[in-house]
Amino acid sequence: MSRISRYFKAYIGPILLAIVLLFFQALCDLSLPNYMSNIVNIGIQQSGITDAAPDAVSAKGLQFFKKFMSKEQADQIDKSYQLVKTGSDTSAYPLNKSENIYTLKTDADRSVLSQTFGESTWTFINTMESLQGKTGKQAFSSGKTNLTEMDFSKLYQMQPMLEKIPQQVFEDARKKAAGVQDSIKLQSGTVLVKSFYQELGMDTGAMEQRYIVMEGLKMLALTLGSAIASVFVGLLASRASSGIGRDLRRDVFHQVNSFSNAEFDKFSTASLITRTTNDITQVQMVMMMGIRMLAYAPIMAIGGITMAVRKSVSMTWIIVLAVIVLIGLVGIVFAIAMPRFKKMQSLIDRLNLVARENLTGLMVTRAFSNQSFEEKRFDKANTDLTDNQRFVNRLMTIMMPAMMLIMNGISLLIVWVGAHQVADSRMQVGDMMAYMQYAMQIIMSFLFISMVFIFVPRASVSAGRIADVLETETSIKEPTEPKAFDSVKKGLVEFKNVSFRYHGAEEDVLHDISFTAEPGKTTAFIGSTGSGKSTLVNMVPRFYDATSGSVCVDGQDVRNVSQAALHERVGYVPQQGILLSGTIDSNLRYGKANATDEEIRTAAEIAQAAEFIDSNPDGMDTPIAQGGGNVSGGQKQRLSIARALATNAEIYIFDDSFSALDFKTDSTLRAALKQHISSATILLVAQRISTILDADQIIVLDEGKIVGRGTHQELLKSCKTYYEIASSQLTKEELA
Repeated sequence: MSRISRYFKAYIGPILLAIVLLFFQALCDLSLPNYMSNIVNIGIQQSGITDAAPDAVSAKGLQFFKKFMSKEQADQIDKSYQLVKTGSDTSAYPLNKSENIYTLKTDADRSVLSQTFGESTWTFINTMESLQGKTGKQAFSSGKTNLTEMDFSKLYQMQPMLEKIPQQVFEDARKKAAGVQDSIKLQSGTVLVKSFYQELGMDTGAMEQRYIVMEGLKMLALTLGSAIASVFVGLLASRASSGIGRDLRRDVFHQVNSFSNAEFDKFSTASLITRTTNDITQVQMVMMMGIRMLAYAPIMAIGGITMAVRKSVSMTWIIVLAVIVLIGLVGIVFAIAMPRFKKMQSLIDRLNLVARENLTGLMVTRAFSNQSFEEKRFDKANTDLTDNQRFVNRLMTIMMPAMMLIMNGISLLIVWVGAHQVADSRMQVGDMMAYMQYAMQIIMSFLFISMVFIFVPRASVSAGRIADVLETETSIKEPTEPKAFDSVKKGLVEFKNVSFRYHGAEEDVLHDISFTAEPGKTTAFIGSTGSGKSTLVNMVPRFYDATSGSVCVDGQDVRNVSQAALHERVGYVPQQGILLSGTIDSNLRYGKANATDEEIRTAAEIAQAAEFIDSNPDGMDTPIAQGGGNVSGGQKQRLSIARALATNAEIYIFDDSFSALDFKTDSTLRAALKQHISSATILLVAQRISTILDADQIIVLDEGKIVGRGTHQELLKSCKTYYEIASSQLTKEELA
């Protein structure tokens, strides 16, 4: 992925913004279990009372509980509460109609007071349990120390007895209370506060409902914030990933368009199509998943672990166990899946190659009755890809049940251990539930991470394949300072001691080729198959560069001029007539978009294509299928010739472009060419002697060397190779 990392830089802003939003989303999601814990612990168990220090307490109640405080704690209570005499505040505290009460001062330190009341509550509990064990007297209806059943009237009756209890009993109870977990002391203190409020005549049910509703609204707000952040992260991830995909496709397409034939020999067409489509899609998909999951999951995992440890340090070993098992599972899956993902793209390449060859060569396959062979070949490629994908999918199928097993197992373990801690007053129920949710968040985070890392290897392979294309330096390079053509030598083509060797080949395919093609004349090339005719003429538009020597057009070496300027001077017709999907008109204008209707019509007439164009009801607007599949070979060649003629170029290259034409059409077309483009330079590759009979200069090639040069009559006498070719095609009378 690092080889294409430069494409990420343009979208660093949206990516960073997405990460910031992910932090916000994670913060919202990590806060939800805390609020749920508060609803259970405070809203339900503590009736919505958040502090162990009451806002108000009866005078009797305060006096009673000061008995269970140390002297320092009692002094602190006296400083923090103020007396409210009978009848002063009856609306808020109905008991004040008949009794004095105490209210909390505004400047009191509530957190310290909560600790004091919480500890004194447990001192009271320990003292009552000790007292019940010794005297048998009960302050609670069930006989057990349950603060929710506390009867203040019975407690106040016990006060004279408390005065007689040795101070050591209180000290022992206080020491025992100090060992209780702070959260448990505070929770017990709030239960006592509820009893104080009920004694005062306050509506504790309304307090509980109000607290639960407010906490629920906070959770709703956090959920809404998380959802909004998720939507914007999805939008940013989509824009960034699709933008990167668009940029990669654009640059790969541009790079492929700049390739010379040498680069096309290195990459197959099927592979280039796969790299431009499937490979870039893989990178785009992982980019989207990476922004949304790879950044979010670690935040949730680390945050979840931190929050879980804060809830209960004693159960940290459960999280550690879960993380170790998860890492082990992900590591095993990753090790198994990596080779398969590396293999995936090459198998897709192979499938595309077989499918493309079968579709383009369908007529040949049918002609030789090899449908069954092609079906087996396709089935083999298809089966190999299917087996590979099936293996990966099965591996992914195992992942989910394994994760669910771990998740449920951890939940069961948390409930088991947490229940014992709740029973021992070392944990609250809400904290246990929050701990379980944090554990689930941690496990889900690792699941997301594993899913991303499963796809990363495949995307990494795809990125490498894309980078291979982008980093391939084309052998045909633009000159840094293009030179201008010599207008005096317009249309002149010169080969000066040109030799050419394909990349990686051991021998040259063209050896020391030298000739001059002049404007207004036709230079033809003939020779046996593989003699280098097409390679030679393809060096004029610079589809190949000479290994040694130079190819000059208009007095300049083609390597020293702009390719665009060079191609403007050349009208090229390849061996195979290649048409693009569209219409006849769009194909003929392909080389010159601003050509007039008259120029297009003239080009079609010269190429002997006007007759069959006019025979179609739509004329020039007749649709052309992809590759020209809806026209014959001869029609395709004539349209290709017309397309080149429409450019009004000064040099025309016909690379065996008349092979599909009948002799009459061939003869008529050559006569029309001689009449209408007599001032242009014509380079003509042919296999038929009849096509080049009237050429001003015929060059005979054999094994990459010029073995003859001259007119038809001259070569019959001076070139044995040419005579052999001619004698195989012409009668004795024609040879005479």
